[in-house]
Amino acid sequence: MVLIYQGPIDVEALLSRWYGAEHNRNFGAMVTFVGTVREEGGIEALSFDIYRPLLEQWFGEWKRRLAEEGALLAMAHSEGDVPVHTSSFACAIFSRKRRVALEMLDAFVEDFKANAPIWKYDVIGGERRYAAERSTPMAGSGLLAKG
Repeated sequence: MVLIYQGPIDVEALLSRWYGAEHNRNFGAMVTFVGTVREEGGIEALSFDIYRPLLEQWFGEWKRRLAEEGALLAMAHSEGDVPVHTSSFACAIFSRKRRVALEMLDAFVEDFKANAPIWKYDVIGGERRYAAERSTPMAGSGLLAKG
């Protein structure tokens, strides 16, 4: 399951929760990625909208793919506003061998950026603006697809 946070993720608590839940399952690796909102271009925060049914479907496909490699996937993302210097995305892959976790983490994060149904907005001067230049249109996304 994908954990959805309203606002920023409590990274320390989340990683501790994941580690505590899985550390005794004989995995040799827990590889994590945490995305943090950068201060740039006058951004005060990023804001996110999520289409949850499609996100669950996309995530489920990744869980099956990782299970075939004997690995386990965990993910959390923020909805709503996430101020600079706080985190909006975290994931972890647990596997028997570190190489599997390291390689799958890179593939997962890249696919997440391209295909997860999460829309990003910049918050500048208290105004929410679609971050078109830093967003990747999803294949078959209709009006959002590149023309």
